[in-house]
Amino acid sequence: MTTTNDSEQATTATTAHTHGTDGTHGTDRAPEHRPRMAWAALAPEVFRAMVGLDRAVRRGVDPVLYGLVKIRASQLNHCAYCLDMHTQDALAAGESARRIVQLTAWEEARHFYSAKEIAAIELTEAITVLTDGFVPDAVYERAAAHFEEAELAHLIAAITVINSWNRFAVTTRMVPGHHTPGSLA
Repeated sequence: MTTTNDSEQATTATTAHTHGTDGTHGTDRAPEHRPRMAWAALAPEVFRAMVGLDRAVRRGVDPVLYGLVKIRASQLNHCAYCLDMHTQDALAAGESARRIVQLTAWEEARHFYSAKEIAAIELTEAITVLTDGFVPDAVYERAAAHFEEAELAHLIAAITVINSWNRFAVTTRMVPGHHTPGSLA
């Protein structure tokens, strides 16, 4: 998560405009935006603490479920950087493109997910969108019915961590399109 210098960014933006960041040719895409800052380099102790927190919650949550949680929270938070990263990682780990795409409309596509995954997705939405007031008892109770208490505690922590990552990335305008799947595992 380092920021390139001005000339590298200009070259990258021009290349993205001419060739696309995914290697396609002949497209007429908008140039990449510039990140506001390299927050990880400027606050390395915070970044290391976040990485440590992420590792800790990862040990207590099923990786497939955690992937769905990270993608759903990132969708809700409009975090393009995290969406790019976590969808690439999920696809590389064997998650289906169909389940990832349907995640935006999971309520109408429930048949793509297990009851446990639905409970986690629903809890993710409730924790992520706190502007609705609070996490409803019914949502919490459905999650508690599918997760042992320690697992639920880790899930709540995982949802909190991805929301924190989203806020760092959105606020500093981190640029999506440069993640290599598995590079941060």
